Amino acid sequence: QVQLVESGGGLVQAGGSLRLSCAASGRALSSYGMGWFRQAPGKEREFVAFISSSGVSTYYADSVKGRFTISRDNAKNTVSLQMNSLKPEDTAVYYCAVNRGFSSTAPRGYSYWGQGTQVTVSS
Repeated sequence: QVQLVESGGGLVQAGGSLRLSCAASGRALSSYGMGWFRQAPGKEREFVAFISSSGVSTYYADSVKGRFTISRDNAKNTVSLQMNSLKPEDTAVYYCAVNRGFSSTAPRGYSYWGQGTQVTVSS
């Protein structure tokens, strides 16, 4: 019912910036919280950031707090992740997802997922 497509990933040097975007179709996102997760090879999927349906409330993993900013534009049905001061340990596939209400930080709290976009940070 909901299709999510991430874009904006790529190769960047440590200290650089990238902006990821998530475009949705099939259903309006204005009633749902949204999250960003990431997964590196051999590791569990890791929570990155959450934003409430209105965009008023946000929450970040300690590892990215102060460097990443999540935002949304409900009129355009999009969610973004601005990533600054990137580090090699930020290298992963990044996913956006639709929150289904009982957890904002666990993958099980999300229903629909995008295909992911690769972010690689070189040192």
